[in-house]
Amino acid sequence: MANDHNESTVEGAPGAPVRDVPVDWEALEDAFENNAPEVHSYLQLGTGEVLRVVDGIADPEMHTRISSDSNYMRVEPVSSREQYRWMERFIQMLEESELKDKLTAAIDGKGAFRRFKDVLMTHGPERERWFAFRSERLRVFMEAWLGTHALRAVARPVWANEGGEPAAPGGVVPPPESAATRRARTADTLRHRLAEVAEGLGSRDLDKVLAFAEFVKARRAARGFAHRHGYEEDGHVDSPDGPESEDSAES
Repeated sequence: MANDHNESTVEGAPGAPVRDVPVDWEALEDAFENNAPEVHSYLQLGTGEVLRVVDGIADPEMHTRISSDSNYMRVEPVSSREQYRWMERFIQMLEESELKDKLTAAIDGKGAFRRFKDVLMTHGPERERWFAFRSERLRVFMEAWLGTHALRAVARPVWANEGGEPAAPGGVVPPPESAATRRARTADTLRHRLAEVAEGLGSRDLDKVLAFAEFVKARRAARGFAHRHGYEEDGHVDSPDGPESEDSAES
């Protein structure tokens, strides 16, 4: 039947059945932005969470299992070329000013993404405008990608209490969560899942998990240090000749 949910379709995937996914937008946004070649991100179609696999860190067998698992969809990040265009468009939106001149000079040559962020570091209002602009562009790409793969983003489950009971239909709707609260809740859920997975691992596998956890912890500390001293890392990869040297087929 045409009104049957399982028979509905989405633009970009004519005739394909639509699958509802409770997307974790924040995690998916990070995956779309980070196009480092050693990082591979996968959307878990059942939970909507994003799994990130890093070459040289993750077990190659695990990578193979995930990439061949139909419950995971490989995320195709936005290219550096396209993200470079976003910086160009943002600069064009600014009024003539010293900041506009600095940003124009900053994106000339390799290392453009880092220099662009460094310049914005001391311009709070414009930095927030950039984050909003970038998030809007990422959302457009994410929604197009979901549509292409016949996936439809739906609301994530709202838990009413710490016991894990979902909010009853028709119950009082809690106020929207802040980003910090949402991240904290997601972290708690992931810690619980990690503990469950660890229980089924042997000592050798636990050593690998612990080594990776220590690596992530050390990298996070390094990023915090870099951010405090004005050397914020970015997840973009410039082309060998720099973004500005790539031919653009679009405006």
